[in-house]
Amino acid sequence: MSSVGFFYHPHYLNHVTGPGHPERPERLSHLVQHLLKRPLWNSLVHLQPQHARTEHLLLVHPERYVTEVARSCSSGITALDQDTRICRDSCDVALLAVGAVVEAAEHVMKGKLSSAFCAVRPPGHHAETAKAMGFCLFNNAAIAARYAQKHLGAGRVAIVDWDVHHGNGTQEIFYEDPTVLYISLHQYPFYPGTGAEEETGKGKGKGFTLNCPMKAGSGEEEYLKAFGERILPALDSFKADLLILSAGFDAHRDDPLAGMNLTEKSFARMTNLLMESARRNGGGKIVSVLEGGYDLEALAGSVEAHLEGLVG
Repeated sequence: MSSVGFFYHPHYLNHVTGPGHPERPERLSHLVQHLLKRPLWNSLVHLQPQHARTEHLLLVHPERYVTEVARSCSSGITALDQDTRICRDSCDVALLAVGAVVEAAEHVMKGKLSSAFCAVRPPGHHAETAKAMGFCLFNNAAIAARYAQKHLGAGRVAIVDWDVHHGNGTQEIFYEDPTVLYISLHQYPFYPGTGAEEETGKGKGKGFTLNCPMKAGSGEEEYLKAFGERILPALDSFKADLLILSAGFDAHRDDPLAGMNLTEKSFARMTNLLMESARRNGGGKIVSVLEGGYDLEALAGSVEAHLEGLVG
């Protein structure tokens, strides 16, 4: 059995997005209550993260952007764009989200954990270098990748993003970088409009972005085909020192924000495939960070299946 870290902080519930917003505190409160009732809970290593430091954010985001997000939250602004709602506590909570992925990367790369799941909010994969969007303030997965490279000896990092929405922010950050392989499966065409198959990188990064756009209605068969034909071969060729998973669960058939047909078992199967790949290529080091997933029951069940796969 693997030692799997579960990073969570009750202050994640303090990011209040307002009535009717899908990225709401109940996503995590319901998830934790669900897991508490399962034997799986006692198989996890429970860790409460510290706040990220500004230097962690600056690995990806310019100082002026970090300052502007903090100022917007503290001044009482309620939205950074039409989708990205904030409150006075949102920047503080976002720092805790980044802190979780930084600590998870540290624990996994140093062998203290075999893998880790970060039950965080707000999510991150839509956050570009200097732009908040799609519920995201700072790009959690991208910061973890850069931190692992700068401080933990990871030469190559792979990011697999199975959220139903394309991670435009993560793609933008690494689009010209051959040391980070970004792979995304996502409903297409769909929000945010990026993620076409021909988007493969630029300059030295050409060939290190792999988009697998999926038609609405796609289910486990189509996803596993993409894994077998494109994703696993790319990971085997790249041989990353660390695999980061942008784990959105909104491709579940019950999710209200999309139109895909995955189930809890689908996420378990994809988890197992990535674990096998990580073992082949990088010693099995995986850091998984929560992105989307907006049906409370589907999210809780899918995360449970994902964690069971990580535990083994």
